This record gives sequence, C-alpha cells and structure tokens, in this order.
Amino acid sequence: MKAPKHTDEAERLAALGSFEILDTDTEEPFDDVVKLASAICGMPVSLISLVDADRQWFKARSGLDATETTLEESICAHALLEEDGFLEIQDATKDPRTADNPLVTGEMGLRYYAGAVLTSTEGQPIGSLCVLDTQPNKLTALQRDTLRVLARQVIAQMELKRSLQQAELMRREVDHRVKNSLQSVSALTRMQARDVHSDETRAALEHVRRRIETVASLHEQLYRAENSETINLNAFGTSVCRLVGGSAPPNVRIASSWPTVDVDASVAAALGVILNEFAANTFKHAFPDGRDGVIRCHAEVREDSRCDLVLSDDGVGLPGGVTMSHGLGMQVIEASARQLGGAFALESGPQGTKITLDFPLQDEENLGPDANGALARA
Repeated sequence: MKAPKHTDEAERLAALGSFEILDTDTEEPFDDVVKLASAICGMPVSLISLVDADRQWFKARSGLDATETTLEESICAHALLEEDGFLEIQDATKDPRTADNPLVTGEMGLRYYAGAVLTSTEGQPIGSLCVLDTQPNKLTALQRDTLRVLARQVIAQMELKRSLQQAELMRREVDHRVKNSLQSVSALTRMQARDVHSDETRAALEHVRRRIETVASLHEQLYRAENSETINLNAFGTSVCRLVGGSAPPNVRIASSWPTVDVDASVAAALGVILNEFAANTFKHAFPDGRDGVIRCHAEVREDSRCDLVLSDDGVGLPGGVTMSHGLGMQVIEASARQLGGAFALESGPQGTKITLDFPLQDEENLGPDANGALARA
C-alpha cells in the first residue's frame, strides 16, 4: 500500500530541498549513525531515508546495497504520517500498510520496520532513521529512545550543514557587493584626480585611492583564505607594495621582502595603513627635483612570534627631521603601531628616513599604552 501524501506536502518537500542533500556523496558522520543504530537495535539493516516527491533516497545505509527505492516500496513514507514521529511494525505481513509491499512479498522478505522521523526545525518530516529485519521483532523502550536520539543527531548534522551552506552563500554575496563598491569608489577617485588642476588635491585623491585599494586587497586576501580570520603576510604585503608602486613617481621604485606567515586580519589592516602613510610621506618629501630613489620594506619573523618590520627610503630625509612625526601621516603611523601592540621608532636624516616596528603576529587583546607611552598589559 502506497502511503498517502503528507497534508503539507509542498512545504515538506521545500524543507527537504533546502538541505541540498539529495544525491550527495556518503559522509562518515551519517554512516556512523546507521552502523550504531543497527548495533544497538540488533537489526541487520539500518537506513537514513529521505522521502522525495517520487522516491525515497538513502543518505546512509548499512546492510543494504540499494541507494533508493520507489515510493510504492517506502515504509518511511508511512512513518511521516505518525503524529508522535515514530513508527514500529512488528510483522510487516500482518499490517495493511506493508502487507503488499514488494520488499515484504519479494526476495528481500522484509518482516520488521521501526523508524524515528527526521523532523526539520520548520516542523516538517523529511524522512526517517529506520532499522529493518527479515523476521518479526520488537524494540525495547531503551532501543526506541536511542533511535529517537540518533534521529535528532542526524537532523542536527543536516541543519548544521544547511546553515554553513547559507552562510557561505551570504559571504559570497557580501564579497560581491563589497568588491563592486570598492571598485566603484576607487574608479570615481581616479577620475576626479584626473580632472583637478591642483597638484596637492591630486596627490590627496591619489592617497585616498591607494587606501581604498589596500582595503580591497585585504578583503580579497581574506575571502580567498581558508581561515577567514588570518591572512598570509607575504601575499598581502606584496599586494600592498604593488599598489603603492603603481602610484609612485617614475623616479621611485619599491623593494620589499615579506615572510610567508599568517597574521590576524586586524594586524594586516594596520600594516596596510602604515605602508600607505609611509609611502605617501616619502613620495611627497624624500625625492625632490625628480631624483631617483628606493623605498624598502623588509619584515622578518622572530622566534618569540613577533615580527620586525623596517620601512626605509634613501631620500633627503624629512624636512623637519624627526619633528615631522607631529605631521598627520606620522601620527597615523604611530597610532597604527600602538594598535598593533608594537614598539615604534623613527629616524630621519640626510641619508633617508627609516621606521622600525616590532609587533605580534596575532592581535594581542587588552593591550594599551601606559603613562609613558610604552605598551603594557591593561
């Protein structure tokens, strides 16, 4: 006897479809559940059966080769109609729902069925965790309770996978929108820079554009990273230096060396700000009258999980020496260094300007400046 359709069949099928699990590969967590169900219930066959519109498909199976059956052969479709979410048929030849079932009358000779319904968080029954036998049988109260618990674990695994899939879709959508927004703002800034007549305004707009593209590079690196909380310093640092180099005067080149190590996203963001501000100051002050010059970025990892960063140029030095540190650019660099929990030092003279910074590879929480400006535990 084929089971009648569920009263909320459309909603039930929509709930099943939302899991995107039909016809997927086998997975160990689900395989472990059916093996455990067979062992605990003492049954030769156990299945995670999902009832689709025209078939039942087995996400996991133990003791059975078939991967699906028709609805005419589905006893799980009957289980979906049970108000208490559990169906036990002790002798399938004597129950009108199963007496003419091909699995009962045919070669398999099925005689026993017990299934705990898999119910989604929306309250829709989508299948069952069931055990089967070729002879009449009966579960103990403990076995029935265990089968219900295992069924809840199956649906919890499915809900988790669905949540992760939805989160990934949302992440892709956010990435697309953020990327498009940053590209639009960068393009607008570039166009505005071409139209202005003031060199100072043009330089300011170019500086803004570099900041935007640094943020875009950080976003891209985070999106591609397997761990979205960390980013490869070599890839990010190289990308930022390439962006900075693209805005450099023709007489200035960038040379950089970065270790292949992962850092927190917040660390990478602060480093991007520091690189941009140092480059902006260097372009503006270090190489007057078109003289050739080099900006060098060198980072090296220490054994104590900290990193030494040296930014330098071979220009004429800051016009006011280290007193230039009171300028906005250097104040931004110093603030970013404090944000990193790092020690910051500035040197400037006729041979050029150099910034040294040592910082932790991971963001050190609860760090703040003490009364003397040194970094100490809060």
